[in-house]
Amino acid sequence: MVWRESCTMDERTRFIADCVSGEWTMVELCEHYRISRKTGYKWLGRYREEGACGLMDRPRAPLKHGRATPEALADAIIALRQERPSWGPKKIVARLAAQAPECCWPSASAAGEILKRAGLVTGRRLRRRVPPTAGGLTVPCHANHLWAADHKGWVRLGDGTRCEPLTVTDGFSRYLVQLACARSTREAEARPLFEQAFIEFGLPEAIRTDNGPPFANTGVTGLSALSVWWLKLGIRHERIAPGRPQQNGRHERFHLTLLPAMHPVAANAAGQQRRFADFAKDYNEERPHEALGQKPPSAFYRRSERCLPDKLEEPCYPPEAAVRKVRSNGEIKWEGNLVAISTALAGEAVALEETEAGGWLVRFYAAPLGVIRRGEARLSRLPEAEARP
Repeated sequence: MVWRESCTMDERTRFIADCVSGEWTMVELCEHYRISRKTGYKWLGRYREEGACGLMDRPRAPLKHGRATPEALADAIIALRQERPSWGPKKIVARLAAQAPECCWPSASAAGEILKRAGLVTGRRLRRRVPPTAGGLTVPCHANHLWAADHKGWVRLGDGTRCEPLTVTDGFSRYLVQLACARSTREAEARPLFEQAFIEFGLPEAIRTDNGPPFANTGVTGLSALSVWWLKLGIRHERIAPGRPQQNGRHERFHLTLLPAMHPVAANAAGQQRRFADFAKDYNEERPHEALGQKPPSAFYRRSERCLPDKLEEPCYPPEAAVRKVRSNGEIKWEGNLVAISTALAGEAVALEETEAGGWLVRFYAAPLGVIRRGEARLSRLPEAEARP
């Protein structure tokens, strides 16, 4: 004898067939099929309303979730995203919570799902990232401990002029210290912009840049006219390793945030600078920053207590150091030989201090430039461990 196979749908169909035949009472049928009378009347009612389709299982999920985000809050999330298309769910929720703290705003993940259902979020392409290397660089611990500076890639404005923005940010608070519509990377344009930032915000302890102009130059010291000026102001200049932009990753990431302020470009430099001013105000005072707990940079930035001096102080070298003045061609006279130091230091005084190895450490203000080893008439680079003052 072969066992007869049965499924839930078959049982319901036979139950309805027996029910409509009129040969059985509802009590007898429910006892035979081992179901309650409530269940029997339920399936009979569905059959009469929908026919055989009514006997199929229905989704058990509630039509309206008890913890679903209220429509008004979801609409506010969508509206802010449309107003700020570059903001993600974390920034949007943080901004709305700051504006209306009395509301029970959803989590960032729930806000992301709301934006996804509204078609306002697209998938992000996965990238294989190079792990960052510190390279002995400063880790900022407070405002003005470290600034980062760079030139954003240039664009052609509406009137055909070139705009190569100079950007300066505070490494600790992410505060945008300077954003200017420069025409080139020349020192003559960069210095007045840095001077303006120093007057308004004071002096940082260090500035980190790449190895391009106007921040650095070829040669052992890597000094440029701009970085020499920084050293004379008591600002340490940090240069990232060549080909390692991740060592200035925070600032590089800022340049992506800056893109909406540059596209489409303004008609002229004045118009572009106005857009930069509006962007800087919004970035510093309104835009939540994830690394700052979704608070704007202005909540953490304070002006430096070191002001730009009216007159540069002369270097104070120890009495045992040998002081030499750099000639116009960048050389000094040492032990009967001409040693190339840097043309950026022409007319400046450098100090030579004897090392334990018998060589001579060359220093400009507090910054070590290199070492002249015994028997050599050239300046050599310092090992990385000795390169920091």
